[in-house]
Amino acid sequence: MPDVIFNGPAGRIEGRFHPGQSKTAPIALLLHPDPKEGGSMNNKIVYALYRSFVERGFGALRINFRGVGRSEGAYDNGEGELSDAAAALDWLQSTYPLASHFWVGGFSFGAWIAMQLLMRRPELEGFVVVSPPANRYDFNFLAPCPVSGQIIQGTQDTIVPQPAVDALVTKLRNQRGIKIDYQVVENASHFFENEIPDIARLASTYLRQRFPMTEQRFRAS
Repeated sequence: MPDVIFNGPAGRIEGRFHPGQSKTAPIALLLHPDPKEGGSMNNKIVYALYRSFVERGFGALRINFRGVGRSEGAYDNGEGELSDAAAALDWLQSTYPLASHFWVGGFSFGAWIAMQLLMRRPELEGFVVVSPPANRYDFNFLAPCPVSGQIIQGTQDTIVPQPAVDALVTKLRNQRGIKIDYQVVENASHFFENEIPDIARLASTYLRQRFPMTEQRFRAS
């Protein structure tokens, strides 16, 4: 799990990257919650998503947004952080130009950034997000949502209440050509204190459905 540093729009961006088993392995980018509230790439939910992708044969990168850890710059209310995510995707594509697929995932604020990135980067083919903050931010940019993906939400989330995410999922499911796998975790708060294994299991199951080929196929490519 090597540390990586690459150039971003506000200076250096710090990340941790687990390479895939071959040059054609799929790649995932994972994004963390709000830096103003202590979010970083070491968040347990982000790490659970990261491991789920790695165990399915993906190369996976998690980054610190500007101003977090060793990433340079300062918090920019989402606009700069979206640029950081785009720079991370650029780095992945230049480092692994033969990758077979590109995905994105994130938690809370990171989910909002991830879903904006979907609209800007047509090479992204899927997503796994946890607690997208539909009560805090406008998600009307997903019109239409370009790809299918998974949304995970806790029933006891008081920061991003379930009804707000239910409404987002309903709106997305009414769009043609995509499928949203919506998984609700009973009794889970926003931070899933006791349910991290549930997130890992749900994400892994979804990735297995989308990628029924084995990890060995990625290794052999």
